[in-house]
Amino acid sequence: MRSTTSETDLARLLQRFFYQRLQQQQHLSARTVASYRDSFRLLFRFAEQHLGRDISTLCLHDLDASLVLAFLDHLETHRHNCIRSRNARFAAIRAFLHYVALQEPAFLAQVQRVLAIPMKRFERPLVGFLSRDEMDAILAAPDASTWTGQRDHLLFLLLYNTGARVSELINIRRGDVDTQHAQAVQLHGKGRKERVVPLWKRTAQKLDEWVATLSSDRTQPILLNRGGQPMSRSGVEQRLQLAVSQASANCPALKGRRVSPHVIRHTTAMHLLQSGVDLTVIALWLGHEQVATTHQYLVADLDMNERALASLQPPETMTLRFVPKPDVLAFLDSL
Repeated sequence: MRSTTSETDLARLLQRFFYQRLQQQQHLSARTVASYRDSFRLLFRFAEQHLGRDISTLCLHDLDASLVLAFLDHLETHRHNCIRSRNARFAAIRAFLHYVALQEPAFLAQVQRVLAIPMKRFERPLVGFLSRDEMDAILAAPDASTWTGQRDHLLFLLLYNTGARVSELINIRRGDVDTQHAQAVQLHGKGRKERVVPLWKRTAQKLDEWVATLSSDRTQPILLNRGGQPMSRSGVEQRLQLAVSQASANCPALKGRRVSPHVIRHTTAMHLLQSGVDLTVIALWLGHEQVATTHQYLVADLDMNERALASLQPPETMTLRFVPKPDVLAFLDSL
């Protein structure tokens, strides 16, 4: 029979996990905490339907391996989440259960059974990126005679120049722009990692002109929507899709292509690599924590692979040198 204490364990531990563990002890970013929160919202809504009980009656005993497995299957089959999203939701649950094991050792066996569920493996597709002509067509698509067109041109130019993630781009403030003719911009990346990215001359010029039209407030976002609010992720996506549609009239290769802001990030990396920029510099440019993450661009660059292959000497033209096997007895006799 379940004790009265166990009925409230889940709510009590979850509250302490978010406020003490994630925010105070680990000091995770607000974006990471929000992601964990959304994962548990989905889990509890599923548990309510799966168990046929109100959320307020859920307890730690309910959070067992069978429920978690059913929830992960629900994410893929009913919500049509990709495997990466499924693994991200599961990572939040695992983090909480690690905390539960420390706080409530009596539940250790139950926790271990859930933690024994493996992360699901997935195929990593080759990196998709744009050619220089395709990227130039997108940059030229916005109408430079309108306010929206000027903003969109700067938006795409910053995406291409910095290789920033959308979350990094829409959070750029006036204070993040180098005050001396906008020669660099500071990006606030994942996990509170910050980096400064140099700007090309044409980007610096456009940004300098645009910043001059904004208020002097250093916290002023530089990319705004029509309502004067910071652009959203969906807003950036919509403006990019419109530009791709317009650019396809002059660049047929763009017709039917799915171009996301992250594709432009890949495009930045590929064009830097093709220009001879070292992988370590590209890793710093993109904010990769490990250079191994940047190695995917080497695999994706077919032209570079073909050039490397052409530089190898064909086997039939190679001169093989045979070294005669030494006479061990003669060597020993000489000693």
